[in-house]
Amino acid sequence: MTPTPTNTGSARPLSAIILAAGKGTRMQSDLPKVCHPVGGRPMVCAVIDACLEAGCERVVVVVGYKQELVREACASYADRVEFAVQDEQLGTGHAVVCARGAYEAELAAGGGGDAFVLCGDGPLIRAETLRTLLDLHRGTKAAGTLATATLDNPTGYGRVVRGADGRFACIVEQKNATPEELAIREVNPSYYIFGVAGLFKALERVTKNETTGEYYVTDVPAILLADGGRVEVIDAVPPEDILSINTLEQLAEVDRIYRERRGGSSGTGGGA
Repeated sequence: MTPTPTNTGSARPLSAIILAAGKGTRMQSDLPKVCHPVGGRPMVCAVIDACLEAGCERVVVVVGYKQELVREACASYADRVEFAVQDEQLGTGHAVVCARGAYEAELAAGGGGDAFVLCGDGPLIRAETLRTLLDLHRGTKAAGTLATATLDNPTGYGRVVRGADGRFACIVEQKNATPEELAIREVNPSYYIFGVAGLFKALERVTKNETTGEYYVTDVPAILLADGGRVEVIDAVPPEDILSINTLEQLAEVDRIYRERRGGSSGTGGGA
């Protein structure tokens, strides 16, 4: 049985911010990464579908590189999707800041509800995972909630560090991890949900990474925690769902999995 979207009947609005501004240079293509096809459609469409199925009332797609192609890829969603522009790619935190304008009216009124923050290049995302994340977030009245994955080989992913009590402590990127942290198999696949007001307030305090010169949304949960907010973590993302797509071979493998899940269909588009 498909669960009823948790947001139904809720007084708190539910939205999603999908990061889709990058080029995806490792794909060796001029096409924006999120526009490469999975299941016969641009892969970002699968992420939008999951958000709508999970109960999102609005989806804000952050565009940048060749944004006209990303906008065209999302055209079938009509008024269900809106756009924010990241003119300069300065990291995931900066990308989310670029979406703030879409929430100004709600923030001015002291609201904004909750928003998923997701990457547009993860087409194997499942609506049921997002609903699980939403249920925990709202059930615990958390300021921020992460859905994590446990991998046999966590190389390349940020590690989720928990304290002695088993609760979230921080996310440590691989390049900054100690040998002990590198041994952690619970990783961050970039499935987040935040209270909108708290998210944008925390982003004001995210500092530039000294190594890359970018701003990362991964810093937000620790900031919320330091401010006394509740941050929840749930190991709810199947390892298969976060397969990397950096080569045409990897794209073909994800496409195969996506089609098998849907009985070989190519999708319908429009979020239907």
